[in-house]
Amino acid sequence: MKKAEGAFLTISELSAELDVPQHILRYWETRFPALRPLQRAGNRRYYRPDDVELARRIHHLLSVEGFTVKGAQKALSEGDGRTPPSPPNDVAPETLLSQLEMVRAMLARALGV
Repeated sequence: MKKAEGAFLTISELSAELDVPQHILRYWETRFPALRPLQRAGNRRYYRPDDVELARRIHHLLSVEGFTVKGAQKALSEGDGRTPPSPPNDVAPETLLSQLEMVRAMLARALGV
C-alpha cells in the first residue's frame, strides 16, 4: 500500500524506496546538514516530503552520477539541494528525433560501423 503524496516516511520506508540500508540514511544525516528528519520518542525518524526529495537527490548524486560524498555536498550547496529543473519541453519531437538520428550517424561514422 502506497502512502498519500506528502505523507511522512519512516526510515524503513525511505530505506526500502531508495534500496539503501538504514545506517546509510543516518550517515547521510551527519554529512548533509539539510537532511534533518523529525525525531520522535525512541529516536524514530520521520522524513518530511522535502527530506525525501533531498534523500532522493543525494542517492542520485552518489549512486547514479558517481559523486563522492564531498562532491555531492558541493553540488547540493551550489544548487541548494533541489533537483535541477527539467529542460524546457518546447522542442518539437520531430526536431529532436532528427537531431538524435544525426548524432547516431556521426557516432557510427566515428566508430567505423
